[in-house]
Amino acid sequence: MTRRIVSRTQEVRTSIQLGALTLIVFLIVFLLDNRFRVLPDAIHNHLPIHTPGFVITDITLATCSSINLLSSCKLDAPKWHRIEKDLYLNKGWLNHAYIHIERKQEAELEETNRVILDVKVGRLDPTTSERGEGGAKWESRPGGIWLKRTAKRHASDSTKAITAVDVLFGADAVEARTGWEILDQPILIANPGDNQEARLSVRRGPYIKPERPTLRVRKDGRFKIMQVADLHLSTGLGECRDAEPAGHNGGKCDADIRTLEFLGSVLDSEKPDLVVLSGDQVNGETSPDAQSAVFKFAEMFIKRSIPFATIFGNHDDEGSLSRQALMDLTQNLPFSLSLPGPSSVDGVGNYYIEVLARGTSSHSALTLYLLDTHGYSPDERQFRGYDWLKKSQIDWFKATAQTLKNSPAHAGYKHIHMDMAFIHIPLPEYRQEDDIVKASGTYAEPPTAPGFDSGFKEALVEEGVLAVSCGHDHVNDYCALSKTEASDPKDRKPELWMCYAGGSGFGGYGGYKDVIQGGYHRRVRVFDFDMDEARIRTWKRLEYGDTEKKVDEMLIADGGKVVAP
Repeated sequence: MTRRIVSRTQEVRTSIQLGALTLIVFLIVFLLDNRFRVLPDAIHNHLPIHTPGFVITDITLATCSSINLLSSCKLDAPKWHRIEKDLYLNKGWLNHAYIHIERKQEAELEETNRVILDVKVGRLDPTTSERGEGGAKWESRPGGIWLKRTAKRHASDSTKAITAVDVLFGADAVEARTGWEILDQPILIANPGDNQEARLSVRRGPYIKPERPTLRVRKDGRFKIMQVADLHLSTGLGECRDAEPAGHNGGKCDADIRTLEFLGSVLDSEKPDLVVLSGDQVNGETSPDAQSAVFKFAEMFIKRSIPFATIFGNHDDEGSLSRQALMDLTQNLPFSLSLPGPSSVDGVGNYYIEVLARGTSSHSALTLYLLDTHGYSPDERQFRGYDWLKKSQIDWFKATAQTLKNSPAHAGYKHIHMDMAFIHIPLPEYRQEDDIVKASGTYAEPPTAPGFDSGFKEALVEEGVLAVSCGHDHVNDYCALSKTEASDPKDRKPELWMCYAGGSGFGGYGGYKDVIQGGYHRRVRVFDFDMDEARIRTWKRLEYGDTEKKVDEMLIADGGKVVAP
């Protein structure tokens, strides 16, 4: 019995000694790693609040002049990475300026490297209004930039560590990306003139890839889409065109501010389940930094947690970014459903969106097709004006529609499945004046549809799409009802609704006072789907006047079929 007690005592003592030894070894490794980073990256990358990848160790501003041949806007390339945005937006007669950053992979951090924990812009040292944290002091850089850096070994693991830097422009610039924040004060540059303010934007912590939203019919069986056409946003505040009424707000009108105030108001009122932006979100001519314009509309939906999808018009890529670059930017924003579509198909932004049935069903109740109508005619001699949907797009649409119809996700839906499409430039059939429903809205300008008819309307009818809606012609907001061919006009049956949304942005044209009494007021169009009854209703909402009214409300589909009003 005594031997057993002694044995157990020795086991307990050995366990305590092993535990103490393990703790001591752990503390030694921790202290060594804190000083010399001895642990491998595989372990570091799984530690809490870790920021893998790059960290920013320095930021500076390089300026140059066209008349000073010794000046340079490009610093030592191995050390510095230049953000390719001229702070003068390439409008300075003589001056240019670029932000440069020094960045390091965490595994490559050396004793001499200091990690940036905070950035400010201003004329005064921030130390005068706050104390440094943990011994970190504010360091001055050109352009009124102040950095708070630290040499602490694990500072790069902090969620405060700056891991990316960007530049946005305009007094109304906003951030739309997760983990990013835009600084309040603009970068201080010499002789800014009338250029838009350049602002630093920084990301803290790692890149977080946004999750693609899943759309679903609401519990009440409804699904609401708001179509926003022709925002025409700029870099900066923008200039109003044909604003009505002319004396509104004392005659003062900043285009983007008024546009976005209208958009925010109608979003809060209608509370859509999805917003479709049907092209010309960006007014390319006044957007030397298109990214800043994109973030302004995206932020409106992101802060309200509303999914959105975009296609392009003829003006979006006339600024600083190509169609592909715009799509790369937009599709990686929170709540974005935008996609570039197959590379084998003409254009950027040919894709579809599925709206699932209510509850936890994996079956599709509604399919939305979005297609790129391109820009200007590739053959001005024969077909003046605007481009048309190409054969590859129509083939893709028809093949996709057939594949989806035969898929378990569609075949398993127990109610009537519905389909709709969105484009920017109207189809040639929008010109058929006999098909225009006068009660649906205003025909104020001749539709600027393509001169060449590629047959997309027939493809839509063939695949059972109930309605297509476009933008482009700002002051048209009517719907036209295409009907089947018949020898007797009385035997013609409804086959497809073709609607305009009407222009929403003050940066694009309005006017047409000689046609529209009181001038044109900006608007958006709403499509309300009742999935229980397979019914679609549509109406518009105005920026001025009777802003609470559902303008020109009408039923366009019932029982899953196109109906006349």
